[in-house]
Amino acid sequence: MSIPARPPTRAEYCVVACAEAWRDDGEILAAPMGTIPSVGARLAKRTFSPDLLLTDGEALVVGLDGTPEGWLPYRRHLALATGGKRHVMMGASQLDRFGNQNISCIGDWRQPARQLLGVRGAPVNTLNHATSYWVPRHSARVFVEKVDMICGVGYDSAAAAGRSATRFHRLPRVVSDLGVLDFETPGHAMRLVSVHPGVTVDEVLAATGFPLVLPAGDVPCTRAPTAAELRLIRDVIDPHGARDREVKP
Repeated sequence: MSIPARPPTRAEYCVVACAEAWRDDGEILAAPMGTIPSVGARLAKRTFSPDLLLTDGEALVVGLDGTPEGWLPYRRHLALATGGKRHVMMGASQLDRFGNQNISCIGDWRQPARQLLGVRGAPVNTLNHATSYWVPRHSARVFVEKVDMICGVGYDSAAAAGRSATRFHRLPRVVSDLGVLDFETPGHAMRLVSVHPGVTVDEVLAATGFPLVLPAGDVPCTRAPTAAELRLIRDVIDPHGARDREVKP
């Protein structure tokens, strides 16, 4: 008698939601930051986005098993980024309703209460190629009315800067441990696309520091992993369950 498969965990829903960010991207460099986005990128390449390019996080293009397939020094990586042939999924210490992201400091930048990573490559990423976001702890401390410092450029800031900023600017998706969001609204204000099973819309709204746009009708549940996707996640890509350390079951 076969043992029924365990139902998908919250982390596995997040993996699939992250993977969907790279659907139909074609032959571009996937740059996931974080455990669950990394599992998601590998799931996407093994299923519906086989042309994605993956790296070892340093200077090599690698295959599905991690075998080196090519040399990717920083200058070539930068050329891909500035040429639009990259889709990064970054984290965010703060994120506002139009997608402005902060990873630099909390408080006034002239004398911050907390120093974080710094601006890093966020402006170049957001102005030159697709940038999605992964937030493992959805809260009003992250989803804020106004970020303390703009690192990743949001839709309103890009529009204010003009065509040079909007030409390649695109923020396809935000995935959190509560649901999936995007900016597919007339004014590019953040919209709640789906909630993960066990999460209510009211919970998401309460954990967000600004009003979210809601779809007409009921907010659907995030797509469940297929049986084949679950097998890949559990047995091939992440057999040691690192995903569950980022989002608890």
